[in-house]
Amino acid sequence: MSTDVAERIRLRLNEAFAPDEIEIRDDSALHAGHAGARSGGGHYGLRIVASAFAGHGTVARHRMIYEALGDMMKKDIHALAIKAMTADEATQATHP
Repeated sequence: MSTDVAERIRLRLNEAFAPDEIEIRDDSALHAGHAGARSGGGHYGLRIVASAFAGHGTVARHRMIYEALGDMMKKDIHALAIKAMTADEATQATHP
């Protein structure tokens, strides 16, 4: 994992959302040879739990995350798979 990029993602999201939980997964190796990988942008998976997402739908939550990551979405991150939820949603997802 590019710890520098993952750490910068973590720092920006911590600052923007003060999340209860955050997990960042580097999936770049799964996309070797892909155009985005050749240009230097990585593929990442994100699971984030934060109260800031309350009252916002999926698209709005993704936009909030893209805004927090700013220029990283243009050069450091080629693809980002996002699972953004509130603490209540996270609890429901793990305890059906």
